[in-house]
This record gives sequence, C-alpha cells and structure tokens, in this order.
Amino acid sequence: MNAPDNLVEIRGLAFSYGRRPILRGIDLDIARGHVVAILGASGSGKTTLLQLLGGLIKPQAGTINVCGWKVHEARAEDLYAMRREIGMMFQKGGLFTDLSVFENVAFPIREHTRLPEALIHDLVIMKLHAVGLRGAQGLKPAELSGGMARRVALARAIALDPPLMIYDEPFAGLDPITLNVVTNLIRTLTDALGGTCVVVTYDVHEAVKLADYLYILGDGVIVGHGPTQEMLDSKHPFVHQFLHAEPDGPVNFHLPAPPLLEELELARPAG
Repeated sequence: MNAPDNLVEIRGLAFSYGRRPILRGIDLDIARGHVVAILGASGSGKTTLLQLLGGLIKPQAGTINVCGWKVHEARAEDLYAMRREIGMMFQKGGLFTDLSVFENVAFPIREHTRLPEALIHDLVIMKLHAVGLRGAQGLKPAELSGGMARRVALARAIALDPPLMIYDEPFAGLDPITLNVVTNLIRTLTDALGGTCVVVTYDVHEAVKLADYLYILGDGVIVGHGPTQEMLDSKHPFVHQFLHAEPDGPVNFHLPAPPLLEELELARPAG
C-alpha cells in the first residue's frame, strides 16, 4: 500500500471550554515530508489544537487522523501506539530533572523498544552528537543553560526517528545565537531524517525562515493558509497584519471602551 500524502488530516474540528469556544470548525492537512508552521497570537487555540492532536482531550465535533490513527475515537492503548510515531518537543523542554542528559534521551527508546543496552548507548550518543551536546551526556538538566536544555529535548524527541515531529513554541525565550542554532537544527534534522514537521509558534520571523507552508489561526478558525511566500504576499487583512506585525488592522490593540476624554477627570469641565 502507498503511504498517504498527509500525515495529519483534520476536518470540522470544534472544541469549547464550557461555553467559551476555542476552535470553531478547523480543517487542516499536514503533508508528508513538509515543514508546516501553525501561527497565531497567544490565546488563539494553538496549544488546545496540539492537545487534540495528541489525544489528551476529545473534540466536541470533527475528526482527527494522525499517522493513520483516528485520534478522536482512539482507545488508550491506541493512543499509546500512535504516540510512538510522534516526536514532541515541549515548550519548556519537559526534561526529567532527576535523570542525566543521557538518561533523558534514552528514556523513549527504553519505553518503546527492547533494544540491548549497547545499541541504546550508541543511539543516544548519535542523537546528542546531532544537536552538539555529546559532551553534556552526564549533566543533569539543572546544570544546563536554557538553550542547551532545548537541544537535549530535541535529541529526545528524535530518539526513535518518528515520522512526525511536533514542536510547541520552540523559539520562546532563546537568545539570538541559540535561536538561530535551534532553527537550523530543526530544518536540518527534518530533512536528514526525511520526516514531517509541525511547528506551533507565534514567532513569525523564525517560522517563515523554517516552514514550507503556513496556517494562520485566529479567533478559533483558520484565517489563511498556503505556501510561505504566498502567505507573506497575501492581501488578506488579518494575515497581512499578523505576518507583518502592523499595528492597524482587524486585530485591535485596544479593547472596546468609551472615548478616552470621557474617562479622564482632568478633561471634564469644572463644576
């Protein structure tokens, strides 16, 4: 059988927290072998979308297919098997604080395989070498800088060479040098492994350098999507304002309020 063109297919996805709608009918495809960025401001539903993709929460409506698994109706054991095919780099790294760098990277290999320790050792060393941290294998997470911890998290995420990699805000809080290193690592490793990559972020500058295809999320819907350059050239008011960080547009900086002078005491007539 031929492999499907899309590793992720989402149709009509809706989710609410109580009466507050977060996602309102999302359609989204992640094509095999591509680097796709899902962009949106804070609170736009990006993290909720990731939780739905991983089966941590269930949608109120719609379907989610990931690596051939129907996530929206999967049982716990199915989700466990599906997650073996996904590498996840969490926003804050998510390293086990009591384990060494080596043991952190070895953890998913030991959890999902029965490989001999000698082979696990060599695999971990190769993954750490790929992110430039072979010399840090004996350190604990507390002994790492923020950028080093993010690279260890990347090594752990690719430990099993998963067909699908997901990065949740991989650029947050990084200095310019580390930011450039991590961006290049994500692209280089994705291409070298022949994988598919999803980057969820609000960092437009790094996303357009990295991604082949962009989805713009706003107010619970996909406002625009397409190849990166096409999106940068888009005249859609929301897409243009978001990607070019313009102050004027459909996204207002100020919440609705009475005119300023009406609320300033000094502007009111005496008496």
